[in-house]
Amino acid sequence: QVQLVETGGGLVQAGGSLNLTCVASGSIFNTYVMGPMGWYRQAPGQQRELVATRGRFGVTNYGDFVKGRFTISRDNAKKMVHLQMNSLKPEDTGVYYCTTKLAGRDKDYWGQGTQVTVSS
Repeated sequence: QVQLVETGGGLVQAGGSLNLTCVASGSIFNTYVMGPMGWYRQAPGQQRELVATRGRFGVTNYGDFVKGRFTISRDNAKKMVHLQMNSLKPEDTGVYYCTTKLAGRDKDYWGQGTQVTVSS
């Protein structure tokens, strides 16, 4: 199995910044290589939506709402992915989930989530 642990959430004022980090672990990596890593978020009463993903070789994909405010990066050797969030807005409030797949496999793995709250 894959374990994902997110850190870095919290309360910030509008216009502020946060940096989220997710670390993956598991004995399965003795056999498989990590595929895409990324972040989704879910606001109360809303569906989970894409924030950003980054492939193993650097291909990135961002949600439309990001508009240059967020940057995703990853360290393959450390099995870590980061999300630098700038110019935060109250509508960015939600639970941010780390996700990954093993290369060539379909199953999604999810972390427990970290709360991000942006006050106006």
